[in-house]
Amino acid sequence: MPPQETRVVVLGGGGVGKSALTVQFVRNVFVSTYDPTIEDTYRKPIVIDGQHCLVEILDTAGTEQFMALKELYMRSGQGFVLVFSLTQLGSVNELGPLREQIVRIKDKQVPIVLVGNKSDLKSERQVPREIGTNLSRAWGNVPYYEASARKRINVDEIFADIVRQCRVHEARNKAANGGRGSDRNKKKCVVM
Repeated sequence: MPPQETRVVVLGGGGVGKSALTVQFVRNVFVSTYDPTIEDTYRKPIVIDGQHCLVEILDTAGTEQFMALKELYMRSGQGFVLVFSLTQLGSVNELGPLREQIVRIKDKQVPIVLVGNKSDLKSERQVPREIGTNLSRAWGNVPYYEASARKRINVDEIFADIVRQCRVHEARNKAANGGRGSDRNKKKCVVM
């Protein structure tokens, strides 16, 4: 049996470390130079809880100019990693509208992990832990991790958590739809 495939979308503002987290997870390398991403896709086979899985990660742009692409990403994603920088207080505020859009496109139970990145930069920290935990609570107790792509802190845990959530979400959808999986995101195409 082929491994189950899970599509994860990484979203957040520019410069918060989305690409650094993704590349650290997939390649075990820290990318120290900032090169704004438009879109990159990574694939990594992993074993979580004894089950093989192929994780496809879509690393997205952090700028507003690609908002049309973001909606497309949200439609195709099964789980979402929302990232802010612990060194940029304003980066937290960018996540609320993203989450609202995800919930509108998907559903309220959509798998989400909230990540405060750059935890290794303690002297530059602007975002207290309470802000992350309060946001997690406000969003229905989504898992919240403080991470460091540079030091590889909580990187594997973030992606393992989102894959587990996606498995549970898919199992719930299959049970609710008589074993067919989610019908919500299937669209019909009309050719004229």
